[in-house]
Amino acid sequence: MTIRLAYAGALGTAGALGGVLVATLVLPAVGGVGLAAKEAASTFTDQLPAPPEDPLPEMTRVLDRDGKQIAQFYLQNRESVPINRIAPVMRRAIVAIEDARFYEHGALDIKGTFRALVTNAQAGGIRQGGSSLTQQLVKNLLVNHAETDQERRLARVQNVDRKITELRYALALERKYSKDQILERYLNIAYFGAGAFGIQAAAQRFFGVNASRLTLPQAATLAGAVRTPYSTDPSLGAPQRRALRERRDLVLERMEQLGVIRATTARSARSKPLGLDMRSEGGGCGQSRYPYFCLYVQHEILTNPAFGYTAADRERTLRRGGLILHTTLDPLAQRSAERAIAARVAPADTEVAAEAMVEPGTGRIRALAASKRYGRNPGNKKNGPNTTYNLPADQAHGGGLGFQAGSTFKAFTLATALSQGWRFGQGFQTPGRFVPREGYTDCSGKPVNDPRARIFNAGGEGSGGPYSLELGTWKSVNIFFMKLERRVGLCNVVRTARRLGIDRADGTPLHEVPTFTLGVNEMDPTTVAAAFAAFGARGRYCRPVAITEIVERDGTRVPVPPSCSRALEPQVADAVNHVLQGVFTRGTMHGQSIGRPAAGKTGTNNGYTSAWFAGYTPDLAAAVSVGDMRGSYRYPLTGVTIGGEYYGSVQGASLPGPIWVNSMIGALRRTPPSGFNGPDMARFGGGYTPGLKEMLEAARKKAREARRKERHRGEHERDARPAIPDIFQILEGAQPTGTTGDGAPATAGLDPATVFPAGQPPRLIPSR
Repeated sequence: MTIRLAYAGALGTAGALGGVLVATLVLPAVGGVGLAAKEAASTFTDQLPAPPEDPLPEMTRVLDRDGKQIAQFYLQNRESVPINRIAPVMRRAIVAIEDARFYEHGALDIKGTFRALVTNAQAGGIRQGGSSLTQQLVKNLLVNHAETDQERRLARVQNVDRKITELRYALALERKYSKDQILERYLNIAYFGAGAFGIQAAAQRFFGVNASRLTLPQAATLAGAVRTPYSTDPSLGAPQRRALRERRDLVLERMEQLGVIRATTARSARSKPLGLDMRSEGGGCGQSRYPYFCLYVQHEILTNPAFGYTAADRERTLRRGGLILHTTLDPLAQRSAERAIAARVAPADTEVAAEAMVEPGTGRIRALAASKRYGRNPGNKKNGPNTTYNLPADQAHGGGLGFQAGSTFKAFTLATALSQGWRFGQGFQTPGRFVPREGYTDCSGKPVNDPRARIFNAGGEGSGGPYSLELGTWKSVNIFFMKLERRVGLCNVVRTARRLGIDRADGTPLHEVPTFTLGVNEMDPTTVAAAFAAFGARGRYCRPVAITEIVERDGTRVPVPPSCSRALEPQVADAVNHVLQGVFTRGTMHGQSIGRPAAGKTGTNNGYTSAWFAGYTPDLAAAVSVGDMRGSYRYPLTGVTIGGEYYGSVQGASLPGPIWVNSMIGALRRTPPSGFNGPDMARFGGGYTPGLKEMLEAARKKAREARRKERHRGEHERDARPAIPDIFQILEGAQPTGTTGDGAPATAGLDPATVFPAGQPPRLIPSR
């Protein structure tokens, strides 16, 4: 072995010196450029270090929570593998066609180069390689090291100076690495065509197999492609595939000549078709099965300084880093959200639905779905079945401006009141109209009263009356919450929302105005879902996170722990959960259930410009938004057909609510039910609301009288008329026939005057 190595070293030096003369024969002459033989020889007396070996651009892979790949990013489609994961037949094939004496010569094979020169001249084309594999590796390394297109062009220039530089670098590589190490590096850096860099990517792209499982015909095909990857690219058409087969057969012929394979084996392999099984290796979120979640991950990397100091550094990390990103995506939850949305909203609708699912206590995003398909519309039209916005996310993660969150924000006022000592039965009288002319101050201490605004209760709530904390929440009474917000302090409500992660979708400061509690800020589902998840986690807020672990190219594992903080006292969160559970049993979501304990809040926005539902269990939270892509103010959700169904008006419980219910049932199918902690009744129970007891008793009496009259009607007449609902149930939040979420106006149902004796026709909040 020592003798062989010494011989190889001596041959390498001799080959390098003689290579100057060979280069002048093989390369076209360049005027004014050249070295005398003596000068050329002297260039090899000063040894160069090995060429720069920057990390090869590697594919970054994105995996779901089960470890299955859902997306990939790359500058070059490559996955480097060690030589023991490359089929021996592949190694023999590439050596046979590119550098048959690779294991016998040094950096340059003088004999082989002359033979290639003669053979190629006789054939009138390239049949054998003239450069050694080590020289080819050097050229690829220099191209990889180049930062600009100009540097890459210079690295490929064919002149004597460049050839001599390559030879000197090749000598250095031969000193630094064994032959197998050089071959491994070459097979991982080489381009094989069809967008595949390196043997593993090529094996997957061409045949759908790993490099370790390549057969003889497959190995010969790839070995033939590496010399002319563009003219033999099978993805380009039939002429290229014919050229690729010719190259394959040439490799087989050469392997037979060298005695690497038998003649019968070569003939059998040549008789076979190419057997291509071209696999798509498209990169980016457009090729992902879950594009919206993919976009969230992509923007998380591109905006997080942990992945690079500058935007360019982070882009380089994403597309060259060779990372493996383990994410939070739950395929079961994702499919459930997609199906629930698709069943009710069509991609072609101008109205869009979006949903985010977040795990309480960790902030892990389990699903991001939307009714639109991800991508550009034909002709790049603005409106159509596709979109390039990440609809369930904020602008920082590729989303748009969001939609006003409506009455979902009442939950933050409720939490603030409970934290200040309010009790469930505590409340006050509310008028039928309210003007926020005094008592509202933002967090800078500036009065933000709005004497021009006129606030009305939504339909079904009449002219007002006494409401407790519970009843006001279940009925989602606008004026009750406006007055409650003033009593507990606007700034305190804003601070509660901020502790729960509430930020506007566009990243601008929250609008601290009197109607804050009515949800005038534009939000995204991910942010709202994370806020409500904190209620389910007993007041522990966790920032939404999509990545749980990063595996670097060297195998180093970097876990990404949850980023959480205490937003509410656990006892306060328990009290919020108690009240918001009543939204399902006695409130605006009455009659809808997921078959396990759940809490939530509907949100029908001013003028029906958007509709929401945000709800949760101790195991999962989700928020659903619906609005018109063309502009929610110009195109309110009234008199619309969505998913083939007509809606006189869309409320939180009529469309977002059912989407939420169906998606949660599916997402939690494999999760055992768990309940909420009961509230501290000594702290939150009781309370007094002036006039409420009397109003409820009057409602009971009126309901009993209505039922008595109903019994006296004839059987036919009774069957023809809708049954009069229990008035007490209405006041407790149960919706009469024809009314839907947030007590919004309905096409049929009980006249408000029968609920409130002094009632007048209800009006909506005026637009602002």
